[in-house]
Amino acid sequence: MAGRGGVLMTADGEIEDLDADAAGRRIARDLPLVVCMPTVARRLGIRRFAAHDLLELFAFVRPARFCLPTLDGLARAVGLAPAGKPPDPARLPEIAEVLLAELSELGGEARTRAASLAQAMADGGWPWAAPVLKALGEGGSKSRFRGLDAWTRVPEFPDMAPPPPPGSAAVEPVEAADRLRAMLGTGAEEREAQRRYAEGAAHAFRPRDHVDEPRIVLAEAGTGTGKTLGYVAPASVWAEKNGGAVWISTYTRNLQRQLDQELDRLYPDPKLKAERAVIRKGRENYLCLLNFMEAVQGGAARRADIVPLALVARWIEATRDGDLAGGDFPSWLTLLFGSERTTGLADRRGECVFSACEHYRKCFIEVARKKSERAEIVVANHALVLARAVQLRAEESVARRYVFDEGHHLLDAADSAFSAELSGLEAAELRRWIRGAEDGARGRARGLTRRIADLIVGDDDATAALDRVTHAARVLPGFDWLTRLKGENPAGPTEAFLTRLRQQVMARSAGPDNPYGLECETAPPVPGLPEAAQTLVQALDEIRKPLVGLKSALAARLDEETDELPTGERVRLEAAINGIEYRCEAVLGAWMSMLGGVGGPPAEGFVDWFSVRRIAGREVDVGFHRHVVDPTGPFAETVLKPAHGAVITSASLRDRSGDGDDWSTAEARTGLAHMVAPAVRLSVPSPFDYGENTRIFVVGDVRRDRPDEIAAAYRELFFASGGGGLGLFTAIRRLRNVHERLLEPLENAGLPLYAQHVDPMDTSTLVDIFRAETDSCLLGTDAVRDGVDVPGESLRLIVFDRVPWPRPDILHKARRKAFGARRYDDMLVRLRLKQAYGRLLRRAGDRGVFVMLDPMLPSRLCDAFPPEVEIRRVGIAEAVEGVRTFFGVPEASGKSA
Repeated sequence: MAGRGGVLMTADGEIEDLDADAAGRRIARDLPLVVCMPTVARRLGIRRFAAHDLLELFAFVRPARFCLPTLDGLARAVGLAPAGKPPDPARLPEIAEVLLAELSELGGEARTRAASLAQAMADGGWPWAAPVLKALGEGGSKSRFRGLDAWTRVPEFPDMAPPPPPGSAAVEPVEAADRLRAMLGTGAEEREAQRRYAEGAAHAFRPRDHVDEPRIVLAEAGTGTGKTLGYVAPASVWAEKNGGAVWISTYTRNLQRQLDQELDRLYPDPKLKAERAVIRKGRENYLCLLNFMEAVQGGAARRADIVPLALVARWIEATRDGDLAGGDFPSWLTLLFGSERTTGLADRRGECVFSACEHYRKCFIEVARKKSERAEIVVANHALVLARAVQLRAEESVARRYVFDEGHHLLDAADSAFSAELSGLEAAELRRWIRGAEDGARGRARGLTRRIADLIVGDDDATAALDRVTHAARVLPGFDWLTRLKGENPAGPTEAFLTRLRQQVMARSAGPDNPYGLECETAPPVPGLPEAAQTLVQALDEIRKPLVGLKSALAARLDEETDELPTGERVRLEAAINGIEYRCEAVLGAWMSMLGGVGGPPAEGFVDWFSVRRIAGREVDVGFHRHVVDPTGPFAETVLKPAHGAVITSASLRDRSGDGDDWSTAEARTGLAHMVAPAVRLSVPSPFDYGENTRIFVVGDVRRDRPDEIAAAYRELFFASGGGGLGLFTAIRRLRNVHERLLEPLENAGLPLYAQHVDPMDTSTLVDIFRAETDSCLLGTDAVRDGVDVPGESLRLIVFDRVPWPRPDILHKARRKAFGARRYDDMLVRLRLKQAYGRLLRRAGDRGVFVMLDPMLPSRLCDAFPPEVEIRRVGIAEAVEGVRTFFGVPEASGKSA
């Protein structure tokens, strides 16, 4: 495609340039050969259409193999040269030929299974079925599910005794340095900063001397230090010496994937790595085999479901660990087929029946959990680590040793983990957890009765309690609850309370017609709200009391039959107890506490507010929120204090204000201010010469309220750098406005443009594409600002639309008051700017320019940047010329012909 048109190659090889309308007409008439049909349709401005999508063929031929969802990405994956600029459409049939030829080489059982699935997919109307069956050249098996029953071919994991507790041997600095040298390999140039970092991090792997006083290293390591291998070195030595696992936690799944790739240096043998390193995520990230089986049994007869289920079946047989989010599952399959038959097959609602499931011994989640008990390195994320601390009993949730990478995000992760939300969606989810699917609703929901009824057989009191819980849950929102709230026609006490809450938000929030979220303070309440809250407290207590009884009955059985319970049944009992306890305390208990204070001030140390959540103007939820003003306190109490040692590290821990290097800021944001023993502070500067290799421009003559001027500035800056531009925005609306104005001129100039919140792909895929295409440009918001690791020329220019001031919502105002007013705001902005600027140089040889389009950037915030870099305040024309000169791009380069 070029801009809003397309390039088409006919069956006889003729090349045609078509505008969007002509391309749309041809597509509707034929079954074209394309890459990523939804993206093609969106860029042409037409509806989705039937096509031979090469991504579907790739997923069938090479399941669980990585491929970027672009023409060049596919070409590289199959060993062909890139398609060029403009792209050569002849590459499309060449890719198809390579994949079909590869398929024809399958033999034995693999060939039979592939043919069986292809026959099923032919019945589902798959355009590729005929050429695939021809390549396979045989009919396949006649099994009941025609190859869709992939669950029958997943191996079971063996039973093993629990491992002994780890030892307490210390890691000496010299051991960490030696391990680092071994991972880097013979002949590698030793970096002094990286060695010093590894030796300093070793302190966290010494035995602690007092309860609640772990050995902690707070380490700020500048970009390019090589901190990942720096902390993996002492962590791996400790794991080997003590027979335990070190949990390495990152902020995002994308960073987990990057860390997993780095571990290849520690474990070059894939088999050894599979044994000793495990990726752990929340269970909602893994495919549930029971969900998949039920989807096949119920959905295989539905023609539209066969193709996506068959492609998932191919993936199940090839996947490393069943990870649907950030693992080896192609994220673009969700783009092609939607979430219900792809990522929606995970257990997202806590409905697992554990050992009662016929697939329990094959379960991807259980395999990951079992493997992590014997692993040396467990790569997790902050959300999972904190969720384990909140949801599980202490002895099960605590690891001896942690490494928290991207430690500047610990406050954000703790804020999510230790908050409470009573909303329509959350309450409806609790009803579903208890009662399962209701009123003939389609779905795989398994209620509490199905999950635990067989565990309480013969216990009349427990059975009666289960019945009371199931009946009492009817007070929670049922089907179509949001329509009733908006019509002020509530059914039951929960909807009655939320209706009054919504009334208060709509009456008191600024701009009730705002297409985005609305909020207001909880006091003073509108008439009838306190009474509705008290009625709801009583109704929730009618759920909580029998749940407590159920938990007691299950715990009693676990205690009384401890010497005779099979392992699987013990696991189910423990999981049921933990799940019920979490919902009694962290959910129902928190809700009842919040409701009890409606009309008065929030409890000390908390901030409360009401909200109406909207997405693009559409109302989606109504809620009552409670957050801890300082969530690092409970983080320190539940995670850090029980641990024996931890490394907390990032390139952006300290806030370097005019007063000097502020370690107190780093300690406050990571929970260390709540610890008794002080942390060891470690600072390792970046080896990069920022003064030589970067430039910073602050543009003063682009009006912030003129979308045309902002878009023109982005366009000319991207032209001046020849692409490789990352555009950062503080608001999705402005991003979309600029994207609409940039798409055609940039693509006409041969600079592909991608955008978060516009392109129907997940952020990780967009970043992968941006990384692979040297001259493409990417627009994004804070998730891109903090999660992009793009070394080399693919990212050479960053343009920020505005100073990233924190949103002045109720939560921020409470924290601002508690943590220093303007100083707190300034600290947040400096850290965000530091993160954004830090994307420019990722390895030796990188060069880059940072442009701020907001003239209102105060000088006091410029401490976010290295002091050796001159900050030039200029007009847009001078900034464009400065970018062009820095990169040596000719003046006409980039502009359309």
